[in-house]
Amino acid sequence: MDVAQKTREAYAELDEFIELLDESDKNKIPSNVRAFFKNEKDKNYINHIDRDIPIDKQNLREETLALIALLYLRYICTDEKEKDRLRNIYNENERKYQEYIKEKYDPEKALERKNEQTNNSDEKIEDGVDKATEEKALVIHKESLIKRIINKIKKFLKR
Repeated sequence: MDVAQKTREAYAELDEFIELLDESDKNKIPSNVRAFFKNEKDKNYINHIDRDIPIDKQNLREETLALIALLYLRYICTDEKEKDRLRNIYNENERKYQEYIKEKYDPEKALERKNEQTNNSDEKIEDGVDKATEEKALVIHKESLIKRIINKIKKFLKR
């Protein structure tokens, strides 16, 4: 599935989400923004959002949750302290993500990792067992920026 199709499906989910909002919250979102999502959505994509189920259990796309966070911050949230808190969370998440990307794609570290892999593959087989398969490494998984934003939104919406 291509990116454009995924985006249109996220717009369809977002349009359905907007339709489920209270009239007061729905009216806070400019009509041209609502019209954009309505016009650009995938008209054949069907994903029913149930009001009785928390948003984190709805099986929505990450793109949809990120768009919901954006709409909430820009239009729906009226408390300036809450907006500042959310901005700080988003900025911190972005900073951590950028550090992760910088470390992951740092040319010097990439060469070091490649040299380590080469050295490990040179140690080949000892007593009929490949040492590389024998050793287990701890893999640290860092969440993507969108996933972290979504998790923060989920926590906020659970309140």
